[in-house]
Amino acid sequence: MSTAIVGAPGSPRRYLHSLWLLSARDLKVRYSTSALGYLWSVLDPLVMSLIYWFVFTQVFQRGDIGAQPYIVFLISGLLPWVWFNSAVTDFTRAFNKDARLVRSTAIPRSIWVNRIVLSKGIEFLFSLPVLGVFAVFAGATVGWGLLLLPVAILLQIMLLVGLGLLVAPLCIMWGDLERTTRLILRALFYASPIIYGVTDLPGIFAQLAVFNPLAGIFTLYRVGLFPDEWDPLAVGVGAAMSIGFLILGILVFRRLERAVLKEL
Repeated sequence: MSTAIVGAPGSPRRYLHSLWLLSARDLKVRYSTSALGYLWSVLDPLVMSLIYWFVFTQVFQRGDIGAQPYIVFLISGLLPWVWFNSAVTDFTRAFNKDARLVRSTAIPRSIWVNRIVLSKGIEFLFSLPVLGVFAVFAGATVGWGLLLLPVAILLQIMLLVGLGLLVAPLCIMWGDLERTTRLILRALFYASPIIYGVTDLPGIFAQLAVFNPLAGIFTLYRVGLFPDEWDPLAVGVGAAMSIGFLILGILVFRRLERAVLKEL
């Protein structure tokens, strides 16, 4: 692995090849040490969905939160959240994990961020059939919005790459940022439309939620099964913020790359 990457020129083809090798390595290591393998890609969001479904439908009356079937509503939000959360968590140690390779490779160091986005994204795609199974058995209706699924995936990739290019170098410069990032992610879970929808929020909370890029992205994931969740303002702001984070991440990464190499 290291020999193939160290000598790689900076051409896009070599970059993509190296990106795939690193991502495939991550997936192989993750699944080779696990008896359940692929099932771990779906067990976490599935168990979380079942817990929230039980609490909000069997223990408490959830009122008008979410949409029916609620279990499908939950899974459609939790699957992309797991991709987002696991990727951002890994960004905090993206360079420390393979410090020797990071220092010695001839390819752009952004690959250490992008390989996380790709490997976690592949796990997300592997988990989508579970959503399909629940949608069929729960009687969810498929609409035109399903065509927007690739747009949601593209926007999430842009957002994650931008955040990765910000978080990864900053965590090298300031070690306490790793723990801070985990705290932010915990708060962001409840601030994002996962167990509820954007349209469920009242007044000023709905207006503030629009400025969470995940609100627009999760809306795109759900609109294929829940057309009433469509919110053009949230989608537009989410798309603009995803592009903005990508541009900001690229600029910050270029400025900090040399300093990061000195710290490793």
